Amino acid sequence: MRARVENGFYCFGKIVGYSYEKHPSGGKVLTPEEPQASIIREAFEGLASGRFQNAAEVTRFFNGFAEFRTKQRGQANWQRTFNVLRNPLYAGLVNVPRLGVHMKPGQHAAIVSVATWQKAQDRLDGRALAPAREDIRDDFILRGFVCCDGCGNPMTAAWSKGRSALYGYYKCFKRECDLYGKSIRKDKVEGDFEALLQSVTPGPALVKIARAMFADAWEQQAAQAQGQVAGAKRELRVIDSKIAKLVERTLQTDQTAIIAAYEREIEKLELAKAGLREIAAKNVRPATSFEESFRTALTFLSNPWKIWDSGRVDYRRLVLRLTFLSPVRYCRNEGFRTAAIAEPLRVLGLYCGGKSRMVGAAGIEPATPAV
Repeated sequence: MRARVENGFYCFGKIVGYSYEKHPSGGKVLTPEEPQASIIREAFEGLASGRFQNAAEVTRFFNGFAEFRTKQRGQANWQRTFNVLRNPLYAGLVNVPRLGVHMKPGQHAAIVSVATWQKAQDRLDGRALAPAREDIRDDFILRGFVCCDGCGNPMTAAWSKGRSALYGYYKCFKRECDLYGKSIRKDKVEGDFEALLQSVTPGPALVKIARAMFADAWEQQAAQAQGQVAGAKRELRVIDSKIAKLVERTLQTDQTAIIAAYEREIEKLELAKAGLREIAAKNVRPATSFEESFRTALTFLSNPWKIWDSGRVDYRRLVLRLTFLSPVRYCRNEGFRTAAIAEPLRVLGLYCGGKSRMVGAAGIEPATPAV
C-alpha cells in the first residue's frame, strides 16, 4: 500500500464522487463518478466564490440531491460534507501522512483545481460575512443581516398572529438594549432595504466604464501570464530544494516532536508546490473569452436590484454578500444607516444614499470663465 500511495494511487476505500476502475499499469485508480462529481465540483466552486459561506450551507445544498441524502435521517450528513470539503483528493492530490506521503500529485483525475480547493479551505477557516442560518427563507430574508441601531446586534424576526391574518415584525432581542422588544413592521424594513439597494444601481455610462476597465485588466493579465508561468517554475525549484533539506534533517533526528514538525512543514510546501505546478502548466492565453468570464460580474454590477427582484432566496443571499461588506444598522425612526458598500461598487461611485446625487466636475456653483 505504501508503494501504491507513493506512486500516486489512492487505495483506502470508497470516496464520494469517485469509483474505482482498472488502470493500465495494474490495480485500480479513482475515476470521477457522475452525477456526484459535478455536484461536488459546484459545491467547491460555490464555497471558493462566496456563494456558500460554510459547511452547513453546503450540506443544505447537498440536501437537494438524493445521491447525498442518507437513508437513516433522510438528509445529508454534516460530518460527511465536512470530510468531503477537507479532502485534497478532489484536487488531484494524495495525502497520507502516516505513510510519509504529503500532498503528492495523484494518478486520478481531479474534480477541482488546487487553487479552488485552497480557496475553499480558506473560506472554511474564516468567518461568514452574511447570514448563513438554515431558517433564513424568503419570509424574513434580512434576518441576521439587519442590526439594531441601539446595540449593533442582529435583529430577530417572527410572525405575529392577528385576528384574521399573520403580521411580520423585526425586533431587537438584546435585553440590555433600549430598543429591546420594540417591533418594526416587516414591510417597512424590507421596503427601506429595497430602496437602499436600488440606490446602488449605476447608470449606463458607468456600466460602460466598468466594462472598459475590466477589458483593460483582462488584456494586462493575459500579457502577464507568461511571466507568471516563468516565475512559478523558478519557485518550484526553490521549493524542491527546501523539501530536500527538510527530508535530510528528518532522517538525521530520532525525536518524534521534531519529525512531526518537519512533516507538517513538508506538507505545506507540497501543497504550495501543487498550486505552482498548476500555474506552470497553464496556457498563456485564457481558456475562455472576456465576455464568457465577466458576463455574470457585469450583470451584477449593472443592476444588483434586478437580481434581488428575481425572488430566489439563494440569489438574494448572494446579493447581500456581494453588495455589502458587513451587516447594516437600522434605526426604528430613521431607516438604514450608512452602509459599507463593496469595493467595486464604491470605487465606481455607484452608491448615492437617499435622494443625493454625486457632484459633477463643475461643482455646485455655476462654472466661471477661465482666466
